[in-house]
Amino acid sequence: MRPTSAMAEALRLTRNGKLMEATALLRDGFRAGSERGHTAASKVIDIVAEPIVRAPTDRGSQERAERRSSVFEDRQHVGSAGTIGYKLYRPSSTAEMPLVVMLHGCTQSPEDFARGTAMNALADELGFIVAYPRQTSAANAQKCWNWFRPGDQKRDQGEPSLIAGIVRDILAAEAVDTSRIYVAGLSAGGAAAAIMADAYPDIFAAAGVHSGLACGSAKNMPSAFKAMQHGGTGTTSVRTAKARFVPVITFHGDCDKTVNERNAGDIVRAATAASAEPITVETEQGTAGGRSYTRGLSRDAKGRVLIEQWTVAGAGHAWSGGDPSGTYTDPTGPDASRAMLRFFLQHRRSPAVRCD
Repeated sequence: MRPTSAMAEALRLTRNGKLMEATALLRDGFRAGSERGHTAASKVIDIVAEPIVRAPTDRGSQERAERRSSVFEDRQHVGSAGTIGYKLYRPSSTAEMPLVVMLHGCTQSPEDFARGTAMNALADELGFIVAYPRQTSAANAQKCWNWFRPGDQKRDQGEPSLIAGIVRDILAAEAVDTSRIYVAGLSAGGAAAAIMADAYPDIFAAAGVHSGLACGSAKNMPSAFKAMQHGGTGTTSVRTAKARFVPVITFHGDCDKTVNERNAGDIVRAATAASAEPITVETEQGTAGGRSYTRGLSRDAKGRVLIEQWTVAGAGHAWSGGDPSGTYTDPTGPDASRAMLRFFLQHRRSPAVRCD
């Protein structure tokens, strides 16, 4: 079978859920080729792990085995606010797993962000699903999330509605632990993550903001640049007074020239004000990955850490401890991905999830 025919057949098998057969077809069709990079088929779905059950004895067993394959695939959400694409990574497991929504920064893509944060490898290790919404140049010339526009800061409007719609689609299609849904992002994606936690506290159990800004820190482009350089003075939440508190972890380099470190303090202050618990703050210092850091821990009366603030000495506008194969990463410093997942998995959201 010619490569193009093999790819077409593999795509047909993939759409029908026959991942094992598609994988075998591609492996046989391209065994003689020397190019092992991204083929046209791999842009649709990448099989990155063998099925757990290798020799099913019946059709039901085969379907379960195929479902257990790790996949990184393109999906699309269509809703009242518009259409948005995203990448979904699902580890090789049928167990009910947490979901982490990862919002990339300006000029980045889901694929780039996945490489830089190495979040898919961590998903394999710890067992969680990862969604990477895709911002386009049609929505923003630099592919930034429009965190500074009032229409993109509110529940059930604009970009928050689209991202919540992605969560809704995943809940319908995958085995997700609805008490453990999290959101994280870098830069503009970090600001968007703060908005999602603010607008949908009934969905997200915790949020991670790396080099980002607090919800409500800007209302237009001029105030966005001002907040990026000086912090969001007068930052206000757009939630109601009865909204649920969402635990948050921040990472920020103290040499960030793009988004000033003061913005991390704004996020922590907003979270502290939203908490109904008395907060006690302790600070520790350490070194990881060749960089020193300061870590602020905000605890409730039971000693639970509700807020973490990491300040990385000498770091700029980049994901701490990231993989250099991705953009805006700093391979030195503490591992922000692992720290965020450790923090996330300590927190569960108790009432039933509501995505409408």
